[in-house]
Order: sequence, then C-alpha cells, then structure tokens
Amino acid sequence: MTQPSRPLDGRSLDGPRLPPAKGPARQLVVLLHGYGADGNDLIELASHWRRDLPGAAFVAPHAPTLVPGAAGGRQWFGLNDYDPDMLRRDPHRAGGIYEKLLAGAEQAAPMLHGFLAAELQRHGVAPAKLALVGFSQGTMMALHVGLRLAVAPGAILGFSGALVGAARLKDEAKGRPPVLLVHGSADDIVPMDALFDSLNGLGAADIPARWHLCLGLPHAIDPEGLRLGGQFLAQSL
Repeated sequence: MTQPSRPLDGRSLDGPRLPPAKGPARQLVVLLHGYGADGNDLIELASHWRRDLPGAAFVAPHAPTLVPGAAGGRQWFGLNDYDPDMLRRDPHRAGGIYEKLLAGAEQAAPMLHGFLAAELQRHGVAPAKLALVGFSQGTMMALHVGLRLAVAPGAILGFSGALVGAARLKDEAKGRPPVLLVHGSADDIVPMDALFDSLNGLGAADIPARWHLCLGLPHAIDPEGLRLGGQFLAQSL
C-alpha cells in the first residue's frame, strides 16, 4: 500500500511513496510524471519492479504547479509553445521547440534538486544508487536534472519524452550515467522523432544511451517497456 503524501504548499515537492519490499532502502527510484497528471499516475510502476528491486524505495512527487483549466492536473513547467501537430507536420522544427522548453526545465530544476537531496538523506541512500524515471514531460526533467547532478545517478529511464537543452548539454553535463529511452512509434503527443533527436543530442555530449521503439504504441507505457525498464534498473542499480 502506498503511503499518503503531505499537502503541497507550492514551495516543496511531495507525493506518494512505496517503501522497499524487503529491509531498509538500498536504492531510491524517483518517478516523474507527465504534463497534466500527478504522482499517483506513476507510483503504480513500482508494483511491476519491486520483485527485481526489493531494496528500492519508490517516490512519485507531484509537479509544482497546476495546469490552468485542468482539474487537479499538474505540470513541471508550462507548455504554451508546444504543438504536437506542428511537430508531426514539420519534424525539422522539433529542435527549436525543445530548446524553447529549456527555460521551463531550468526553472523547475532547483526544486527537484532539493527534493532528491532530501529523499536520499531520508533513506540514507548514496547518490549513485538513485534512479530517475520519467514519462513525457517527466522524462524531460529526468534527463535535464539527472545529467547535471554533482554525483551521477545510477540510472535514468525515460518513457515517451524528449531531451531539452541539447546544445548546452556537453558543457553542462556532470556525469554519464546509464540511460535508457523507450518510445512508441505511434506517439501523437511526443512524436517518435523526439527519441532519435534525443539520442543524437546525448551522443553529441558523449553520453551513450540505449533505446527501444515500441511498434504501434501511442503515448503510453506498454508491458514490454515495463519489462525492459525494470531489467535496466535492476542491472544499473
């Protein structure tokens, strides 16, 4: 059973948690949800991975702000300039769009940095035993923050997302943790070209990444992605 979260006060992050299946925490897996959702949307991923990661504590923080007009939906940053229809029509403009999102990721990053430090301290887990798992906008945050941590995390796993700030990554990256990106070929929210653009951006920064394309999958996580993600986390941590 997940533990209830404390109310959000707008100054700190919090969300549902799941303790280790066995013993004290030896790893920490932080699940970062997508635009318009909240931490409850991803905490159930833990139930798929606890058998292979019995010593992992899981937490899924709610993003800091509400999406205007969405009942209870939250965002890491605003997406006013994001147009998936345009990206599908003209994928060559994707790089410019994702660069524009960098400012939002930078604004949200300090709060997430603070949350990660507090959670590692709470569980007594070493930074190298941290895994960041993101979905969609959460993947943008996982890559942006995870690659700039003073101590590289043990793993970054991204579903259906994109790399923002690729042009500055080589100068700003602090480490080269294992990265796995999983994407659906039929994704109509973050088109699959974002996967290959992300791989190119990571490669240009000398950050190797594994990837998997799920044929016919829309903007979602399927059983194969869950299996590969769990395997990757267990191997990396």
